[in-house]
Amino acid sequence: MRIMALLVPKVLPPRVILVLQLLLPMAALSKASLDVHYYDQACSRAEEIILETVENATRYDPKVSARLLRMFFHDCFIRGCDASLLLDSTPGNKAEKDGPPNISVRAFYVIDEAKAKLEAACAGTISCADIVAIAARDAVTTTGGPYWEVLKGRKDGRVSRASETVNLPAPTFNVTQLIQSFAKRGLGLKDLVALSGAHTLGFSHCSSFEVRLSNFSSTHDTDPSMNPLFVEELRKKCPKPNRGRNAGQFLDGTSSAFDNDYYKKLIAGKGVFGSDQALFSDYRTRWLVESFGKDQGLFFREFAASMVKLGNVGAKEIGEVRKKCGIVN
Repeated sequence: MRIMALLVPKVLPPRVILVLQLLLPMAALSKASLDVHYYDQACSRAEEIILETVENATRYDPKVSARLLRMFFHDCFIRGCDASLLLDSTPGNKAEKDGPPNISVRAFYVIDEAKAKLEAACAGTISCADIVAIAARDAVTTTGGPYWEVLKGRKDGRVSRASETVNLPAPTFNVTQLIQSFAKRGLGLKDLVALSGAHTLGFSHCSSFEVRLSNFSSTHDTDPSMNPLFVEELRKKCPKPNRGRNAGQFLDGTSSAFDNDYYKKLIAGKGVFGSDQALFSDYRTRWLVESFGKDQGLFFREFAASMVKLGNVGAKEIGEVRKKCGIVN
């Protein structure tokens, strides 16, 4: 302490004082963190309103649950969890929601409806980014999955570019590519395998997996990691060239229930995406697939923990709360 006293003058120059005055508030803001109770005082019914909206939407369209969950993933993986995926394109900018991987996300109307109700209840309070995070949790719990407390306090971003959607993990990725993609977001091996379990609610059009069904490589006509009977099943659903626009396959056998059937399908060689089946084929992730396939409770716990972790990716605590989720203020 005596050394510090010698180094720091008792009276600071005015310029130094001004710099400190500017930096101290910034330091305080940087220490701010997301909080489960962030809206308890300002909008105590926020989560109740969002849950009601999700329940009403899924009652009329069972696919909403999968789409809301996918929306959360695709939003957080680009610019962090800032609702940039919800912004509409403008004449001068093609936004994320119009990027190729997001064309089938849809369900934006559910978030818009929740936002309108929240603006009526407590205007200018609940960010679109937080609505997406809470709705994703509700999409899981209403289909039989685990419940977790959603950390809140995110602010909405102002930038959205369709060109950046190329950074989303592709259904053709191998495990090394998946590990690298998740690591860039601060997510580890267990997060990768647990969060992939969200595909328990998923559906895929033929275009995302048909490369596995014919002319797969110079040595194999079909993907050798696939169950041969499953190959024939998918070929019937995705005939060439005459197939319906909506032709495809659910990603597990219980598509309307959040459970661990997805992992059981991987163990049986019935993963729809190459990236999914790779989780069982690769020794680095196989043990986790087997563990989650045997113990649904373990999968639920790890999934919930990884969703909280994902919700922290790039979360903005300084910024705006949009009045409408499709446009910046």
